[in-house]
Amino acid sequence: MKDFNLQGLYAITDSTLMPDTDSMLFQVEQALRGGAQIIQYRDKSADQTRRLQQALALVDLCHQFNRPMLINDDTELASACQADGVHLGQSDGNIRQAREYLGPHAIIGNTCHSSLELAQSACEQKADYVAFGAFFPSSTKPNAAPAPIALLSEARSILPVPVVAIGGINMDNAEQVISAGADMIAVIHSLFACEDICTRAGQFHSLFN
Repeated sequence: MKDFNLQGLYAITDSTLMPDTDSMLFQVEQALRGGAQIIQYRDKSADQTRRLQQALALVDLCHQFNRPMLINDDTELASACQADGVHLGQSDGNIRQAREYLGPHAIIGNTCHSSLELAQSACEQKADYVAFGAFFPSSTKPNAAPAPIALLSEARSILPVPVVAIGGINMDNAEQVISAGADMIAVIHSLFACEDICTRAGQFHSLFN
């Protein structure tokens, strides 16, 4: 994990926008070519065989670009496909247990909503990054509680790990959260629903340079 730079565009897959493996791999490759720095595989279905096949293919693709591939919520899948790590929500398992299971080099991220206390606890458990949001209305999680932009600068000033902003981020508001202190911006629809994914990824990437 320590070889990867946790900064920039954090792209998250979407099973609705990527209805099959071929479309998923094509879209993710376009995002990587455009400058996505991290890919997270997010699939809430119960089809374990397909999820493993897709995760294995994504790990291979991301490593061709020397970028990390993380699994959303599922530590066992992360281990099975030899992903670079896992992203855990507040109800998706214990960070320390995930670390024991995946090893010292795995990237482990944690959703902290709008709570600095949760983020500090995650850091104490040796999370590698924390995610806050939703900062804007999100089609992926329409009922997510809003988080204030000022939270990012406060988090950056007291937390020892990179900070991810998530929730409704697009080209109109991404610079706002980056300026406030986000090391990474997690994007789904504004990237993968775009006609030219590679160009859009490059636009997001350029905001960090």
